[in-house]
Amino acid sequence: MRRVGVTGVGVISALGGSAAATWDGLVAGRSGIGPLTLFDVTRERTHTAGQITSTEWDEGLTSKERARLSRGDRLGLHAAAQAFSDAGLDARGIAGPRSGLILGGGGSGLLQGEDYLARMLAGRSPRPSSARGFFMGTTADLIAERFGLEGRVQTIMNACSSSTIAIGLGASLIARGDHDRVLAGGVETLARTTYSGFNSLRLVDPEPCRPFDRHRRGMSLGECAAFLVLEAVDAARARGARVYGEVASCGMSSDAHHPTAPDPEGRGLLRSMRAALRSAGLSVDQVDHVNAHGTGTEQNDAAESRALQALFKERVGRVPVVSIKGAVGHCLGGAGAIEAFAALMSIVHRRIPPTAGLREPGPDCALDHVRGGAREAQLRVVLSNSSAFGGNNGTLVLKEHDA
Repeated sequence: MRRVGVTGVGVISALGGSAAATWDGLVAGRSGIGPLTLFDVTRERTHTAGQITSTEWDEGLTSKERARLSRGDRLGLHAAAQAFSDAGLDARGIAGPRSGLILGGGGSGLLQGEDYLARMLAGRSPRPSSARGFFMGTTADLIAERFGLEGRVQTIMNACSSSTIAIGLGASLIARGDHDRVLAGGVETLARTTYSGFNSLRLVDPEPCRPFDRHRRGMSLGECAAFLVLEAVDAARARGARVYGEVASCGMSSDAHHPTAPDPEGRGLLRSMRAALRSAGLSVDQVDHVNAHGTGTEQNDAAESRALQALFKERVGRVPVVSIKGAVGHCLGGAGAIEAFAALMSIVHRRIPPTAGLREPGPDCALDHVRGGAREAQLRVVLSNSSAFGGNNGTLVLKEHDA
């Protein structure tokens, strides 16, 4: 099996229109959660979200593309271009049957579909082409077409663990030698249906979310586009590419417990973490840091804390844990990808960003929380966790690259 390296990153989030801006915001402990202006929320219980307000991601598109493509399509195209550029890959190094794309998400065209329906109900007969983005695989198809990716192109829809699993699947294609490079990540945008749905479940905090905090009241929804360029380490070295780090493995499990609530003891997530470490050939004692799912809901944070306590046992107070959802919101299908990016950058820069909004950890969340400011740390092995509705869990093991 070949070692899998990450050679490029592309990110757009509520903290900024690039990977660098997003990382700088995370390290500074800044929150991008603020008033939601993308659509009318005056009749909702809450009025905030991690909305992308930067506009540079729309530059370079024609007026026709801006009109036809969904918000998710445009975000995805820009983040993909950013990632390939960061990897030092041009059209000659990307196009062909040995290049693939695994995308997590699937709901990035929902806002466009809602607008299409509104125009129809108003009797304005919108053009059918304006609903193209509503189809789940459209963003992946457009990215593949733009960059000539003729290998495996797939959209993973597994709710909030989608892009974690997408990265894991992409890494397996490289490890087995099926592909030379894979663009893997996620795209998710805010939409009325999503926002109203989570409000109806009473899972959204009226204020910016506070993961693991004693006074947490729920999540904050967010949107992002985040991609990693995956290549075999040997091939990356041969072309002189920088390798940020390595994707060592991915573990998955199902709670089989409830449509929306996690297993209260976190047993499914515990199995996912153990499976990931077993696949990577690593022990629990080798884990230096965890980028947690940490949504800010009472049930999720408590369950994940119990899973981490069961995993690390007496070491639990010495393994730093962070959730970046207080900074960028819960990006749903794209959450795992932006969190894998943050975990990777923590390894590269030897700094762990703080959990924005966390002031006083809850008694049911007894972990080594990074709060108040970034923490310097020498990291070799990091876990990045995702949990989803239906109890679908995913864990990535990310490693420092040994040159």
